[in-house]
Formats: sequence, C-alpha cells, structure tokens
Amino acid sequence: MAVTEPDQSAESPDKGGFGKQQVIATVLTLAVLVVVFAVVFPQFADYGQAWDAIQAMSAGWIIALIVATIIVITVYVWPFQAALPGLKYGPAFVVRQTSFMISNVIPAGGAIGLGVQFGMLSSYGLGAAPSTAAIGITGVWNTFITLALPVLGLLALAFIGEVNTAATIVTVLGVVVIGVGIGLFALILRNEDNARRVGQWVDGIADWGAGLIGKDGDFAIDQALVDFRASIVGVVADRWAVITGANVLQQLTQFSVLFVAILAIQGGIGEVTLAEAFAAFAFARLATFIPIPPGGLGTTDAILTGALTTFGMANGDALAAVLIWRAATYFPQVFIGIGTFLYWRRQRGRAETSAA
Repeated sequence: MAVTEPDQSAESPDKGGFGKQQVIATVLTLAVLVVVFAVVFPQFADYGQAWDAIQAMSAGWIIALIVATIIVITVYVWPFQAALPGLKYGPAFVVRQTSFMISNVIPAGGAIGLGVQFGMLSSYGLGAAPSTAAIGITGVWNTFITLALPVLGLLALAFIGEVNTAATIVTVLGVVVIGVGIGLFALILRNEDNARRVGQWVDGIADWGAGLIGKDGDFAIDQALVDFRASIVGVVADRWAVITGANVLQQLTQFSVLFVAILAIQGGIGEVTLAEAFAAFAFARLATFIPIPPGGLGTTDAILTGALTTFGMANGDALAAVLIWRAATYFPQVFIGIGTFLYWRRQRGRAETSAA
C-alpha cells in the first residue's frame, strides 16, 4: 500500500513547561496518594502485616521476582521498536525508559514527555513523520489492549466457573465496545476518505459538546485524523502482527511480576488462582487511563488490592503482593529513566560540542 508521508521536516510538538496545569495536577496527585496510602490501604490491612508477609518470602521467590523485573524492563522497549522499524535497541531503550520516567513521575506530563521523545528521536536521526507514527501507534495499541484485558480476564474466570450473569453482560458489552473501536480504526486506515468522514463525524460531536458549554468549536479533527492516518498506515499495514504481539507481551510481563509476587507471598498456589489474579490485574489496569495520578499510581494499587481480597486473598497478603508489584515495576524503571535521560543529555552535549 503506497502512502505519501508528510514532510519529515515538519516541526515536532513543543515540549511544554511546568506551568499552572502541572501545579494543579501535582497537588491533586499528592492528595490522591495521601488518600490511597494513608486512608484506603489501612482499611484493607495493617502495613505491619504486609511487611511481615514480605519478610517471610523465600530467597527463591525473591530471585524469581528479580528475573521477572528484568524481563519487564527488557520487553518494555519492544513495542516502540515494532512501531519504528530500523530503530536499534540501544536508542530505543534510552527513549522508552526516559519516557516512562517522565510520564509516570510528572503529573500531567504528557506534553513534556512527547516533546522529549521527539527531541531524542531527532537526535538519533529520525524525522518527524516516523517519530509521530511510532508514538501514535504505541499509544493506540496500548489503549486497545488495556481495554481488551478485562474481557480476557472475565473469559478466564468463566473458564474456571467463577463468572456470573453480571460479569457475562460486562464481557459482552466490552467485546462490543472493543469491536466498534477496532472497526472504526480499520475504517480510518482503509483510505483517506473514510478517515475524513470519521473525523467530520467526531468534529460534529465535539462542536455539539462545545455548544453545550457556550464555547465555539473549531477542532479540525477531520484533517488531524487524515494526517495521523497518513503517518501510520504504511507501518501498520506491514507490521500490525509484530506491533500487536509486542504490546501484548509487554502487558503479560507486567502481570507476571504481580503473579510471582502473589505466589511468593502465598508460598505457591494458595487463595488466588492464575485466572483470578489475571482478572484483578486486568480491571486494575483501567485506572491507568486516569491522568491523575500519573501511571495510575495509587488508584491502580487500590483497585488491585481490593480485587485480590475479593477473590479470597488475605488482606495483609494482598497488600503485600501489590506493594511488591508496584515497587518492582515502578521504581527500577524510574531510576533507569533518570539515568538514560542524563546519559542522552551528556551524549547530545558532546555531539553539539564536536559540531561546533
């Protein structure tokens, strides 16, 4: 499928700054974290009980957690490489880990993260068009797979006979929503006319919504959607299977850390089965769509802890497993992201000095 790509010399988005929006988001984030960790979690179990459960883990399970964490960090780079053919693992690792650090530490830091990603990719010789495509594809696929996880979780519960009528209805509705979303996405990719029609339809809805609050709507979503389609359609047509596989694997490695943590706390298979743990993880992942706090920090943990206790895991054990999962999947990549950003800045400074 031949596609004319947008001019790669187009400017990348601005980095944005830490302005009023970030200040408000920071205050809200701190408020949410205080509520979750100081009010909500103590309702489930005492931190002392959770710490006792963590200290009781065997050395074998600790090693298994370390291995699972290393796998998560390794695999996290692959979706970006799948969406950006030709990008080597080293530069992809630097960009991806830095992006993780920004998006999961800075409240409402999406604009800053996008600007940094574009700047880093540009320094590695990649133009605006492939960079836009990679970032857009990774975001779209992550959204679709995150929405699909609860459906898969309910199917897993149905397989072991733990699903009820309400859960079945939720599953059917989820399948319909995901089917409509994928159908619209496929329609957009099919040709430019379809992309423009879908954009005009969304434009109409946005204009109507703006009118309800007394605002003038001039969103030009149709042209933005056409431009987005042009930037990604070639890569998606050639590599959709690789992109899907890489993103699914990323989510599964995240879950593997949680399940190893549950097994470590329980000393093996105990109160919570594999299907139950996956269902809890799948529903908790939906909290990552909430922009505050970043990365679902706190909100995801609260939902996950509550779901595990619902499936019969002891309160203290559930809290311990979730705290281990959060520590293993959050802090290593945050610290690595700080290191990769400083490394990139240093390398860029040397390159600029040499050029001068």
